[in-house]
Amino acid sequence: MPVGGSALFSGFRVLGLYSGHVPHALRYHQKHREFYVVTAVGRSFHTYNVNRLGIVAVSNSLPDDISCVAADRMLVFAAAGRDISAFARNKEVVMRYHGHRQEVRLLLPLGDQLISADAGGDVIVWDVQGGDEYLRLQFDSASFDVSAMMHPSTYLNKVLLGSSQGALQLWNIKTSKLVYTFPGWSAGVTSLQQSPAVDVVGVGTATGRIIIHNIRLDETLMSFTQDWGPISSLAFRTDGPPIVASSSPQGHIAFWDLERRQLVTQLRHAHSTAVAAATFVHREPLLVTNGADNAIKVWIFDQEGGGARLLRSRQGHSAPPTTIHHHSNDGKNILSAGQDGTLQSFSTVHERFNKNLGHGSINKKKEKKKKKGLSYEELRLPAITAFSSAAARQSDWDGIVACHRGRLATTTWNYQRCTMGAHHLQPPAARSNAIATAVDITSCGNFAVIGSSCGRVDVYNLQSGQHRGCYGNDEKAHSGAVRGVATETLNQMTFTAGSDWLLKFWRFKSRKQEDQLKLHAAPASMMLHRDSGMLALSLDDFTLAVVDIETRRVVRKFAGHHGNVNDMTFSPDGRWLVTAAMDCTIRTWDLPSGSLVDCFLVAMAPVGVSLSPTGDFLATAHVDSLGVYLWSLCGPVGLRPLPADHQPTEETLPGVTADESEQEVTSEEVDDAYESAEQLGAELVTLSLLPESRWKSLLHLDVIKRRNKPVAPPAAPAAAPFFLPTLPGLTPRFAEPTPSEQETQSKLLRWGSLSQRSEFSSDLESALQTGSFEQPLRLLKDCGPAALSVELSCLTSEGGGASSLTSEGGGASSLLLAFIQMIDSMLASGRDFDLAHAYLALFLKLHLRSLSQDPVAMAALLRLSSRLEAGWAELRASFDQSLCLLTYTKSALL
Repeated sequence: MPVGGSALFSGFRVLGLYSGHVPHALRYHQKHREFYVVTAVGRSFHTYNVNRLGIVAVSNSLPDDISCVAADRMLVFAAAGRDISAFARNKEVVMRYHGHRQEVRLLLPLGDQLISADAGGDVIVWDVQGGDEYLRLQFDSASFDVSAMMHPSTYLNKVLLGSSQGALQLWNIKTSKLVYTFPGWSAGVTSLQQSPAVDVVGVGTATGRIIIHNIRLDETLMSFTQDWGPISSLAFRTDGPPIVASSSPQGHIAFWDLERRQLVTQLRHAHSTAVAAATFVHREPLLVTNGADNAIKVWIFDQEGGGARLLRSRQGHSAPPTTIHHHSNDGKNILSAGQDGTLQSFSTVHERFNKNLGHGSINKKKEKKKKKGLSYEELRLPAITAFSSAAARQSDWDGIVACHRGRLATTTWNYQRCTMGAHHLQPPAARSNAIATAVDITSCGNFAVIGSSCGRVDVYNLQSGQHRGCYGNDEKAHSGAVRGVATETLNQMTFTAGSDWLLKFWRFKSRKQEDQLKLHAAPASMMLHRDSGMLALSLDDFTLAVVDIETRRVVRKFAGHHGNVNDMTFSPDGRWLVTAAMDCTIRTWDLPSGSLVDCFLVAMAPVGVSLSPTGDFLATAHVDSLGVYLWSLCGPVGLRPLPADHQPTEETLPGVTADESEQEVTSEEVDDAYESAEQLGAELVTLSLLPESRWKSLLHLDVIKRRNKPVAPPAAPAAAPFFLPTLPGLTPRFAEPTPSEQETQSKLLRWGSLSQRSEFSSDLESALQTGSFEQPLRLLKDCGPAALSVELSCLTSEGGGASSLTSEGGGASSLLLAFIQMIDSMLASGRDFDLAHAYLALFLKLHLRSLSQDPVAMAALLRLSSRLEAGWAELRASFDQSLCLLTYTKSALL
């Protein structure tokens, strides 16, 4: 059976993935003088700079999901399953550590050693450079289950271990001895953190208690208790104020004053899920947090009373997206609605253009009262199930309308203000148990058409939010639930599909039915391509039907999916229909030929698909995945219908790529820079990298000299002595200089002074014996046009300094023959093609008269001429072919 992957799409990148449930690692780069935060996302980790939260590096993928990360000055350590990998330059694996029998849960870099603890009770000390196991400690999980680990400051070779039973142990990893055992506080230890004071450690417990303990004296200095459950992480401020921060699984963060021993302030709902880690930036009033809600946040403490505000953040969906659509016609922004109830916009250009339109609320006025006792969740709207957007009038009023799960009223959203709009669109006198199921905004951006589960199809004005009417005689367009609505470009017709197996055609203005089409199964969803007039419907029997809105007939039927079709999208020209189904396949159907032209599998079932209006990328959303995946369109070259027995292969979902504007190049990365080869292929012609001024003006040197010739020779100024001599008298006068001996000497040079041979002539004669002309060619490349002309003029004995050796014919100098052989070797290799022709032209201009009188030189030139003609014939054929194709492309009617 034919087996193959996608011929149309290739994985490009993923948008909206920033953080997971794994605590982040904070590191400082001494050369850049900048802090970086490392977060684990699936099988790879991302590195962001703290000052901009721009992604600077994405690591290579590991075989399994990352369970914990840690970082030191040089390396980043990531544990996946039982193995630990060390990454250099935030990307490449340089060392692997094997030896754990169960999943690794904790990592702690300590100088030249790495300490790791797994779920089975093994604690291993590794040699970072060699990868050898230095020490192994085995604990009984029933009596001492290692749950936290830290290195006390100034305690040489000491590690403090905390257990889920509550006890703490201080170990010397060099001597493998237990130094001291702390009985604990009858609660499991969840976090250990070094305070700015020596010997003082912060201990977080599973009961929500925070203990500030002196481990040298084994004395508890103070304790606090938070009411939000276990302590997920602890952090101490190091920029002055004595503050310790504690985070909770509910997403709240509390700040405690160590001097006054009381709660200072709190950040409620800092994250929508558990706070994985909170870390203060060293000697700065900044707190970095990350959580399982796919968010990285930086908080700054500049509020009165010690409060913190959000400085910058990178946040995606905390629950998988369900519906995605490209917004506007430039294809640079993708609107995504997730199960977390938020509506977000992801930019395909740069992360700084991302927008979070927030979470819908039932009543904005009541939302302001949530701090006065109302429940935080009671005011939130359910997740968005369907939405439609239009950019035509988005600067005047709301341009997005969304349907929510289990609600009849639809909401409007404003893209430019990044907030929910003021209107709740709800039909009058509707059934109480009805819900909104489909929505579409007209191309002009003035009206919204909304279908509901009771069969109503209503029209609203988006500017005022007023109800403008409904379709059908008895206020019901269908006898069953409305599965899809659409309006065409000129607002002349409205199309509705219902569970009663009918597709109906309505006049938009009069709202009167003109026609209807009986389908062979109940439609599940509908999409209209306004430019081509093609209406695609996915049916409950997993088939697809394409209707021409002009003829109002089914023009194409497609079958092949083995599960519900979740979403579909048209190509910009209306030629392709791309569908995504629960059978984990993404299929591309060619409408003119009525055949399947592309199909590939993905690991997770796709629930949303959208092809950009520019035809560059395909965006997909998947079950149990928080990101929006981009696939680049390779092009329709050589597309053929797939056979009936085609078996698609699985395509790997694309990963995150670092933005070029945020990438940092370290000193180690410079060594790995790619260097282009001098010659990519022996059949190719390669030009030199010299500027055109080095070879383009060689034949016009005499003209340049005449043009630059001065009118009069430059007059040298008279050299004045340091002490100017004066003549005796009342009036001071300077003495006239006397002619020196050098001025009376002759200006003519003797012949012996010109008889010295140049370095180029010597290397050229040596190359004639060895056959390698690299050295003389390198000397010519270093010469300017004038110096190069002098070197070529001196190749004959009359030019001064040529060798007395002559060829067998006795006429031409051996240097002339050597130069001809050098040009021949340059043409044979195909390198420095422009220099070879320029040097040869100047050479013939200078020596053609003497060469024409020597038979040996003429034979060499004839051989060189045949090589020139053969090389130019190949180039001319390539030029003619390219020019012919270009002319056809510019003139043909495609």
